Amino acid sequence: MSKRILRVNALIKKEISKLLLREFEFPPGVLVTVTRVETSANLVESRVFVSVIPEEKFEEVLQNLNKKIYFLQQKFNQLARMRPLPRLIISAERKTAEAAKIEEILEQLKKGEK
Repeated sequence: MSKRILRVNALIKKEISKLLLREFEFPPGVLVTVTRVETSANLVESRVFVSVIPEEKFEEVLQNLNKKIYFLQQKFNQLARMRPLPRLIISAERKTAEAAKIEEILEQLKKGEK
């Protein structure tokens, strides 16, 4: 992956995180985190991966974000000083949930050995 793509990913992650914090209302007790961004090599699209805690609210939050994707894209386009501007796609981050399950299993194994 080129140095430019890495910098674009970092910029998008930072700006989208700020926008989610300032511009969006989430249900009480819900934490939404931008975990990573993957931008295509030609800068046409960027996939923004989000995780939601608690997991039960995940589908509701993802639907709300996808409904407001045009608003989010417009705000990002105003903030970013680069061309071309990639099209944002919100995706579910499943790797963190899988990692948490693995950690839990490892902890159980560790307790079982003692």
